[in-house]
Amino acid sequence: MNILVLGSGGREHAICRSLKLSPETKRLVCIPGSPGIAQIAECPADVPGSDWPAIADYAASNGIDFVVIGPEAPLCDGAADLIRAKGIPVFGPSKAAAQLEGSKDFSKKFMDKYGIPTAAFATFDNAADARAYVNAQYDAGRELVVKADGLAAGKGVIVSKDRADALAAVDACFSGAFGTAGARVVLEELLVGEEASIFALVDGKTITALASSQDHKRQLDGDKGPNTGGMGAYSPAPVVTDALMAEVQKKVLEPFLAGIQAEKLDYRGLIYAGIMVTKDGPKVLEFNVRFGDPETEAVLPRLRSSLADALYKTATGRLAEVKLDWNPDPCVCVVLASGEYPAGPIVKGHVISGIEEAEAKGAVVFHAGTAMQDGKFVNKGGRVLVVSKSAPTIRAAIDAVYEALAPISWENMQYRRDIAKKALKHLQS
Repeated sequence: MNILVLGSGGREHAICRSLKLSPETKRLVCIPGSPGIAQIAECPADVPGSDWPAIADYAASNGIDFVVIGPEAPLCDGAADLIRAKGIPVFGPSKAAAQLEGSKDFSKKFMDKYGIPTAAFATFDNAADARAYVNAQYDAGRELVVKADGLAAGKGVIVSKDRADALAAVDACFSGAFGTAGARVVLEELLVGEEASIFALVDGKTITALASSQDHKRQLDGDKGPNTGGMGAYSPAPVVTDALMAEVQKKVLEPFLAGIQAEKLDYRGLIYAGIMVTKDGPKVLEFNVRFGDPETEAVLPRLRSSLADALYKTATGRLAEVKLDWNPDPCVCVVLASGEYPAGPIVKGHVISGIEEAEAKGAVVFHAGTAMQDGKFVNKGGRVLVVSKSAPTIRAAIDAVYEALAPISWENMQYRRDIAKKALKHLQS
C-alpha cells in the first residue's frame, strides 16, 4: 500500500515508524511531517499541512491507497470526510463523530446518555452563571475541574486548587485565554484516583483495546506544576489489571460502541478513553478521537504485529480479522521540552546535540517539535523530542531510558525525572 499520514508530532513519528516496519507498506508519505519523520518517509513541501481539500486532492492524484490522520484538528475539521469522498479509506472518524473530542459538552452528554461512568458536570456559556455554580459547589464542599469546551491543545483543563483558583479558571476561559475553545465551559466534579489511558480500535461493528498506558500530564516531578500535553508515558500500566480492563470493556468500550451505532456516527479509527481509577471503579475523564501523545510513543514500540494491517482493516470495516501481538517488555518514554513550555512563548532555534548517541544506546528518539537549521536539528516547539526505551522490567526500562537520553541537550531543555515511578509502587505492593 501507498500510505499517507497527516501530522508532524511525536505521535505521527511513532505511527510512521510502525507503518514503515509493516510489510504491507510500499510507500510512506507524511504531510507536513518533520525532520525526524523525513528520515523514514516522504514529506512533500509543496502541500500545505492544514489545507484539507488540497491534501485530499494530493492523495487522489498521487496513488495513495490509505490515509491515517494523526491529530485531532483535521478530524474535527472534517478531513476524513473530504478524503473518503475521493474513494480512499481513512483511519479516523468523521467530523460529526470527532465532536466526541471537539466538544467536551457533546462528549459528556454522550457518556450520560449511554451510561458510561463519568464525573458529574454542568455546562455554561457565560461567566456569571458559571461563577455562581462554582460558588454553590464549593459552598457544598465539592471541588471542581474547569474545562474549556473546545480544542485547546491539551491545555484547556484546569484542576482547581480551591474556589479562587476555579473562579480564576472560569474567567480565563471566558476572557479568551484558550481562544474560541473557552467560549463554553464545562465544570466537573473532581475525581480522585489514578489515571490510565485506554486506546481501542473501532470500525463501527467491533471494538478492540490496545495495550494500556499511563500519561504524566503535570509539568514537574511529583505531578506538580501546570497541565501540559504530556511529559512522558509508559506501557503497560500496572494499575490496569485484568479485572479492571474487563470492567472498562463492559462499562466503557461496549457502551461506547453501542452509542456510536445508535447515533449513526461514522467511526472508523481509534477512541482514547482517559480513565480515572476511583474507589467506585473506572470513570471516563475524557474521550479523544485519535492516538494520545505521548502514550503512542510508549505503546506502539511494543507492537509486534503489523500496524498497517490493523489500521487498514479498521478503516475498511474488517477489524474482527485483526489479531494484535504485543511484546511483553514494558516501554517508557520521556518528553524533552523547551524550558518555556507550557506557558510559552517558546525561544526557538537552539541547536540540539546527542540524538545519535541516544539512538546508539538503543533508544528510539521521536521528533515532536524540531526543525533543521544549517544542517542541524534545533527546537521549534514546546515538546521537542520523545525518547523511548523498552526493557524486560519496568525498573530496567526506566533506568535504560534515562541513561539513553542523558547525552541529549540544548539550551534551557527540561524534562521530568520520575516518569513511570508510579508503576514501581504498584509492582511493590
